[in-house]
Amino acid sequence: MDKIKVLLVEDEPVLASIVRESLETRGFAITVAGNGVEGWSMFNLNKPDVCVVDVMMPRKDGFSLVQDIRRVDELVPVIFLTARTQTEDVLKGFEIGADDYMKKPFSMEELIVRLKALVRRKAARPVLHNTAEEISIGNSFFNYQKLQFYCHENFCNLSQREADLLLLLIDHKNRLLERKTALMKLWGDDSPFNARSMDVYITRLRKFIKGDSSLEIINIRGHGYKLLESK
Repeated sequence: MDKIKVLLVEDEPVLASIVRESLETRGFAITVAGNGVEGWSMFNLNKPDVCVVDVMMPRKDGFSLVQDIRRVDELVPVIFLTARTQTEDVLKGFEIGADDYMKKPFSMEELIVRLKALVRRKAARPVLHNTAEEISIGNSFFNYQKLQFYCHENFCNLSQREADLLLLLIDHKNRLLERKTALMKLWGDDSPFNARSMDVYITRLRKFIKGDSSLEIINIRGHGYKLLESK
């Protein structure tokens, strides 16, 4: 079995060394970068299976690095490893595209479990139904293959995760899409971290469809979401 390739971007040399040694003894292959600029270079060079990124770093901070990563790779799992745990920082991390968030100091065993879980979810990424080239919804069209949503004469480019979630909502059009169903299908588990991440993606999708008065995504409190279509 191939080793899981981890990119660790951490500017504290002692912590980076401890994490590296701990993961290597468990069979991971580790690349360490000391700042965001090095991290971006190492990401493109090594194509890691999962990234562990500190937020506060010199030259390029973790948020900026992950924004760059998400422009070229929507699916590689990312864990933010940081002492910054204010709500606005956590939300910003998820908005950028983080899959998980761990607070320093942290348990190495917990980090290892989370790394393995994220890689396992990526490998088990589901095949979704109804992936026809162009899907008519409301007064709009959705091209899943091109990751584009067309509303009147305008179109929006979607990320792969946004497209997957929109397709799932379309599959459940005018019916309840349970939160747990969506989380298990697209994220692999229904942890609070993933639930918050999904809420961010729902907010993005609402912005995409706001130009179409025949479409609305509503929150069924405590249960999930509905994509309503009225013609």
